[in-house]
Amino acid sequence: MDLTALSDEELLASRELGSFAIFYRGHVEAVLGFFCRRTRDAELAADLTAETFAAALAGRRRFQPEIGSATAWLYGIAAKQLAYAQRRAAAERRARRRLGMERIELLDADIERINALGEAVNARVWLERLTPDQRDAITAHIIDERGYEEIADASHTSEAVVRKRVSRGLAAVRHRMGPRR
Repeated sequence: MDLTALSDEELLASRELGSFAIFYRGHVEAVLGFFCRRTRDAELAADLTAETFAAALAGRRRFQPEIGSATAWLYGIAAKQLAYAQRRAAAERRARRRLGMERIELLDADIERINALGEAVNARVWLERLTPDQRDAITAHIIDERGYEEIADASHTSEAVVRKRVSRGLAAVRHRMGPRR
């Protein structure tokens, strides 16, 4: 079945794998533009776009083409997401005013530091999931910056075994991390 030939309404009704992806690709830029114009905040607009399509995917079986078009239905979801975000923002402003707190604006450098902290936490979690031999070899070589020969002597094994433990451990971590962004 050629999904690209289907209308938006047919894509939403279809049970074919990938039909919603085609619907998404056909509307994501317009919905993102809708949110950008209304919020003037690219990050918030991206979040609201993602929330809109998540809600649309979850509720696509409730779409009724006899009531209106798929586009109108999608923008109805978008409008609800925007209204919810605006109510949330208003509540946050009232709470900050009541507590006498200023809004904190994060700079790009702040966001990079926060992301780096998250990656470091993930790296520790992934390390903990390795076998003890792999975890110890990676810790000694990468974190403690010890050479393979020194690690082999301390662990009473060969340098080749230590290299293999580091290699397999790093491969396991890379696999768990998934594809690079």
